[in-house]
Amino acid sequence: MRPENGRDYDAPVADVTQRTLALLVLLQSGRRFTGEELATRLDVPPRTLRRDIGRLRGYGYPVETRPGPGGHYRLAAGQTMPPLVLDDEEAIATLLGLAALGATGSAGEGSIDEAAVRAYGKLDQYLPKRLRPRAAALRASLETMPAPAPSTSAEILSRLAEAIAHKHAVTFHYVGADGKATTRRVEPHRHIHLHHRWYLLGWDTDKHDWRVFRLDRVTELRVHSSTFTPRPLPAGTGLDYLRQGMNRHRRRVVLTLDAPMTAVADAFNRQDVDLTTAEDGRTRAVLMLDSWQWLLPALAFLGADVTIEEPGEFRTAFHNFAARLAGA
Repeated sequence: MRPENGRDYDAPVADVTQRTLALLVLLQSGRRFTGEELATRLDVPPRTLRRDIGRLRGYGYPVETRPGPGGHYRLAAGQTMPPLVLDDEEAIATLLGLAALGATGSAGEGSIDEAAVRAYGKLDQYLPKRLRPRAAALRASLETMPAPAPSTSAEILSRLAEAIAHKHAVTFHYVGADGKATTRRVEPHRHIHLHHRWYLLGWDTDKHDWRVFRLDRVTELRVHSSTFTPRPLPAGTGLDYLRQGMNRHRRRVVLTLDAPMTAVADAFNRQDVDLTTAEDGRTRAVLMLDSWQWLLPALAFLGADVTIEEPGEFRTAFHNFAARLAGA
């Protein structure tokens, strides 16, 4: 509900942003609008309209005003490229996200990481003027460590996204982990990002089963006009299905560690681990591992008391290893 004085105390931020963008679209038509006409189109009182005009000016748009009889609002000519409507925290998060994405992969031509590097270098020119100095300062102060990962085509990601949205089947050339090349016809369902890799989860129409494909191994993508009816997922989410496949030959390991969750997360930063805080303040960790030896480096560096809840074989292996260390 909007009070008579026009102050949007209860208006969600998303509604205010949507209304401001709608105002911008009207003004970018090049027409002159009276205040009454704009207020009617946006369904707001005059005072709210004046505040929204002020917001646009704060974002860097020169909105011209002519008061009095025949008065109007008009956007100055040559201002059709809108700055991003971001607040300070959103602008910082966007820059950091681009920096992190640009640090993955090999920055191959046309790759998503290479596109992130380009966008990172030019983002501030699309920001409101008040945020540009902060964006420039953040860029000058930031260094990122390259994370080795295969590059993925930005075009393939976007075309697959459209195919998923419109339920169009796709065909592509695929090279498996064994180096064998095949042509696959797939009903695409989800993009998945895990461990700096991009995957596609889809129904393979030739195999009559769900399959996960590494997108850096996909080429010669063709999107068909034929549509399909989405099938129910074989897991709670696409990410759940991918992790189940990766862990199908591994053992479930449950640990309780006398250390805060942040310290445990640092120690197991190379593992796919689920962490929760136990009732007594300790940390519960659930991992999927090939063998008990994978636990040793993390536990050695963590330096905290640990209880191996399961499996029992891992507990026995640790007792035997501890005896050998004591004998040394």
